Amino acid sequence: MMRLIPFWGCMMPLKYPQMELAIRKTLPNLGIELVDVDGFTCCPDPIYFKARNKIKWLTVAARNLAVAEETGIDIITMCSGCISTLKEAQYLLAEDPDLMAQINRRLKRINREYKGKVKVKHAVVMMRDDLGIEAIEKSVKRPLEDIKVAIHYGCHLLKPSQIMRVDDADYPSILDDFVTAIGAIPLDHDEKLLCCGKGCMDDELPLEMTESIFASIEASGADCMGLICPTCFSSFDMGQIMIARQKGKTYNIPVIYIFQLLGLAQGLSAEDIGLHTHRVKADKVLEKIV
Repeated sequence: MMRLIPFWGCMMPLKYPQMELAIRKTLPNLGIELVDVDGFTCCPDPIYFKARNKIKWLTVAARNLAVAEETGIDIITMCSGCISTLKEAQYLLAEDPDLMAQINRRLKRINREYKGKVKVKHAVVMMRDDLGIEAIEKSVKRPLEDIKVAIHYGCHLLKPSQIMRVDDADYPSILDDFVTAIGAIPLDHDEKLLCCGKGCMDDELPLEMTESIFASIEASGADCMGLICPTCFSSFDMGQIMIARQKGKTYNIPVIYIFQLLGLAQGLSAEDIGLHTHRVKADKVLEKIV
């Protein structure tokens, strides 16, 4: 049994507990023991917080890493924003000993120290690199045959590529391979790599980007969208309602967290993984599952 510390971040526990539920239900079936620890805070946010005060952003990130480091157990994240912050913090501190000393002087005030020893991976990266795609396949009890999934990669899992080192940032395959392993069909579409728009400081642009993505997915003939980021989920699940209200266009494309899809493939019910809590219901997906 592999033991790992889950770093849940903010959005899952507070807004989307169905995602946490899906992780807790599926990973034990792959031989993963989740070891919860006290003391984590927000990662913090890799866009606005970092832009406002990078030293404070690094200090909070290093404190989170130090909390895990004290246990001797490595971290997995389930959120693209969290993995972006924690990996970039590790990279910057490893590259600059003076910066690391500065951050540790700040941490010393609260009796913490970051030593750079803990490993951090997004859960899907851990599954690919440490378990292997075959382990996902072996956990499947009910292959999602004929379910066509339009994958949304988002920004932070892949970029900046010299820090994240997950996949080819222009031609990624990690989520496609995951979807194939659970028996479903990953679909390409024109806006597969477009940002969800959540980080844009503009009133209209985020919804326009969301609409572009849904138009692309609709044209692909997908049954649902599959993603790994709760921030992207908030743009797309609620975004469809906003598009319908403001633009009069209805898409009705279920937005499903990738570990919820894994849960369905492992034989869990829609209620087991919280699909019933989504604004855009997954009925047309569930009807296809035998």
